[in-house]
Amino acid sequence: MSNKGKSSAEAGSGAALVSKLRFPEFQELADWETAPGNELFQQVSNRKATPGLPILAITQEHGAIPRHMIDYHVSVTEKSLETYKEVMPGDFIISLRSFQGGIEFSDYHGICSPAYVILRKRGRLSDSFYRQYFKSPDFIQQLTRNLEGLRDGKMISYKQFSGLQLLKPSLPEQQKIAACMDSVDALIAAQGQMVETLRSHKKGLMQQLFPQEDETQPRLRFPEFEGKRSWKERKLSQIVEVCSGQVDPTELPYCDMPHIGGENIESDNVRLEPGKSALELGLISGKYIFDGGHVLYSKIRPALSKVALPDFEGICSAEIYPIRPTSGRLSRFFLAYLLLSNAFLKYATRHSDRSKIPKVNRESLLAYETGIPSLREQERIADCLTSLDDLIAAETRKLDSLNTHKKGLMQQLFPRGGEVDA
Repeated sequence: MSNKGKSSAEAGSGAALVSKLRFPEFQELADWETAPGNELFQQVSNRKATPGLPILAITQEHGAIPRHMIDYHVSVTEKSLETYKEVMPGDFIISLRSFQGGIEFSDYHGICSPAYVILRKRGRLSDSFYRQYFKSPDFIQQLTRNLEGLRDGKMISYKQFSGLQLLKPSLPEQQKIAACMDSVDALIAAQGQMVETLRSHKKGLMQQLFPQEDETQPRLRFPEFEGKRSWKERKLSQIVEVCSGQVDPTELPYCDMPHIGGENIESDNVRLEPGKSALELGLISGKYIFDGGHVLYSKIRPALSKVALPDFEGICSAEIYPIRPTSGRLSRFFLAYLLLSNAFLKYATRHSDRSKIPKVNRESLLAYETGIPSLREQERIADCLTSLDDLIAAETRKLDSLNTHKKGLMQQLFPRGGEVDA
């Protein structure tokens, strides 16, 4: 009987599948088979692990990782630890959100919450192959499509996992695919590290180029400005204005203008793309209007450092302040980076209201006082940081391209639904 048209999760045990892309040495071999989840992996639940093992956090980004290695702070009582399950290197973990991010892998020997299902392979299987496969888009799609009644927050049981038909190529082919995907992962990790290094460099440079908290002069100046006049203290109220009059987004021309909300502004990235129009979004409440002469500052959760430099006219939500220099002696670009500086971040955080969602009010924003250099020095600082932002953006695009390449490669290497041989 033909299994054509079925996914690997739907096909019967032993069903043969064909991947779109296969390494040359395997092209003449038999097609892939499938096997039930419980045939390849057993459930383990050892609650008598050796004392002193690290507690593992089960994350979609890092897999299973000791809590102290990431920003994860949850207190656990000694009594609760007695119920924790042992995790061995090479184990897989079904987390509470596996239907969103796949099944996680552990490189560590530790313990984890009893809420998780621990899977351990039966026989010889490639850890790396199944680590990649269990995070592939098609496998995650199978989880959401084949597990009836699955809802946000519901755990995937071992019984449900056992009912899935999993891909099972030969061990050599598993190892070949795993080596290829691991190489791509290494490139992605290296590129990601480059982006993070550039961002850290920018953050450190800004701490030197702008006055620190309770200081009026920067600790580093470009050579051509060393020995020149000191930066002059100014309150923002003396050099900027904040838009106050709201417009009706249901009326022309505002309904056709692009709308910007906090979600459109990236943290610590002044670049901005036009959003959908107010009409497309169905907006009805008042908005602020802005143009290419404003700096957009998100007053909600100031710790997120959301500042943008629009080069178009539009309207923005009430959570954003459009700020405009009131004098030709203040560079708009310098103002944007000033609002991203460490000193302003500390000030804004300290002066936020104490509501559930902290925000900076207009009065506190305008009361901020700092040193301001000459226009020429402002432009020199802004040019330096803009060039660095351009470099970060270019390297981030390379990272995005690598991630897209990996996704496409996975779609070629792993058979997908409807690619089942007769």
